[in-house]
Amino acid sequence: MTNIKILMADDEEDILGIMAKKIAAEGYEVVTAKDGREAWEKIEAEDPDVVLLDINMPELDGFQVLKKLRENPPSTKWQPVIIISARRELDDLKKGYSLEADHYITKPCQVSDILKAIKLMLNLKSQRKTI
Repeated sequence: MTNIKILMADDEEDILGIMAKKIAAEGYEVVTAKDGREAWEKIEAEDPDVVLLDINMPELDGFQVLKKLRENPPSTKWQPVIIISARRELDDLKKGYSLEADHYITKPCQVSDILKAIKLMLNLKSQRKTI
């Protein structure tokens, strides 16, 4: 893989570490953040190709990060975002999609599901660039 950067934000350090290692093993460059504020700062600084967000995080929650991302200029407005969260209520899914999340995966989940979603988002991102 050539310099495809994935930002993963989750306040559960054990989950963050395990998932980041497994995603990096597939050839992706993984940038991690332990809370929403750090995620936002790294999104601005690192310009990741895909953003993976937990919802329940300190500082800013995943929904707040997603909202800020979508309110920004076109450079980040169409950055693919996958929510990965233990929150599985219909209202949470509706809120995520209403804030323009591209995909929503509920925990617990398999890394293979996340990797499939990342590949899908990378294809989506390349299609958005041609529009």
